[in-house]
Amino acid sequence: MLQVQFVRENKAIVLEGLAKRGFANAEEIIDEMLNADETRRATQVSLDTVLADSNKLSKEIGSLFKSGEVQKANLLKEKTSQLKEHSKQLTEDLNTVTQKLQDLLYQIPNVPHTSVVAGKSEEDNEEIFREGDIPELTDNALPHWELAKKYDIIDFDLGSKISGAGFPVYKGKGARLQRALISYFLDKNAAAEYKEVQVPHLVNEASGLGTGQLPDKEGQMYHVTGDDLYLIPTAEVPITNLYRNTLVKESDLPITLTGHTPCFRREAGSYGAHVRGLNRLHQFDKVEIVRIEHPDNSYKALDGMVEHIKGILRELKLPYRILRLCGGDTGFTSALTFDFELYSTAQERWLEISSASNFETFQANRLKLRFKNSEGKNQLAHTLNGSSLALPRVLAGILENYQTEDGIKIPEVLVPYCGFEIID
Repeated sequence: MLQVQFVRENKAIVLEGLAKRGFANAEEIIDEMLNADETRRATQVSLDTVLADSNKLSKEIGSLFKSGEVQKANLLKEKTSQLKEHSKQLTEDLNTVTQKLQDLLYQIPNVPHTSVVAGKSEEDNEEIFREGDIPELTDNALPHWELAKKYDIIDFDLGSKISGAGFPVYKGKGARLQRALISYFLDKNAAAEYKEVQVPHLVNEASGLGTGQLPDKEGQMYHVTGDDLYLIPTAEVPITNLYRNTLVKESDLPITLTGHTPCFRREAGSYGAHVRGLNRLHQFDKVEIVRIEHPDNSYKALDGMVEHIKGILRELKLPYRILRLCGGDTGFTSALTFDFELYSTAQERWLEISSASNFETFQANRLKLRFKNSEGKNQLAHTLNGSSLALPRVLAGILENYQTEDGIKIPEVLVPYCGFEIID
């Protein structure tokens, strides 16, 4: 979430940034938030004064009793009782306004980076890079859901039987290709000095709040009500929360982590041909990279993440493009996001396969993730994350773009991981 002091000192910049997102009632909410903070600070001052007066009187009462001046002491005790009642009311008022301030801050998205353009939707995103040759397929080329059935490698009907739509079953060479991609992605990340971690697939509410999935995306997360836990929508959540309420050493930065997890998303309201097959699922696998950076280095680190993902797609020899998201399409917590899309030749459309984002201090402020700077002061770190990569659409792209009359060829870099060269 935004820092109140930053908003107070840079109100015009904040409103300008929120306007890029098309954030409704921005000025009204910002003013209400600042007023709540003014009330909170004034209430805290009043409470501190009352508590100080009460402590002072308590010492005087003790002295009076010691000197035998019982009557004076009892008079002051009545006054301390009044002060205690006043402090109790002020404490309740402080708790109420603090909660109000917190609730208002949770409603306000991050301020976009200056390079982000205004826009309402994905139609306004900027393409900044494109690479790779789009293969020419035969006239009888098939989309991946037909290929999956033809070669018996992914069973969508069986998944529906077990769980419902959006839960595919990978079989035979399909399962082995999925496993090969996971291992390949993790190896590439490890070679780039990302430390591999295995993390829980369910998180508590504090973790969801820490990285911004709650309360913004509560309706998109699966909630285990009996234990009040949430199935993770991405490994970003548990990995970043490893450092919740943590003061790290400046010398430890950057902290670079990677992990593979299943991801669970309700994707409420997602229907139609554009979400067919692997295009959109309720459960899928993803390999994530997470960075905790010094604020001075975070945008250089973001560029490095983009180059890292580009390197993976080059080795897979998949045609892709990079988009800089406009304000209206940038995620709630992000200051700047680059989306990677690969071209599905069989579907004749671009499929999002990765995003790399810098959240600046937005998540760190919620997480209370700080480091002690060179001046000895605690300072919020910057957090970043990226998909490296999400498997379903990468798998879909491989199946569709590598299909031939003889079967589906396996990208050369994956053959050592798969143990076979073709699905036939």
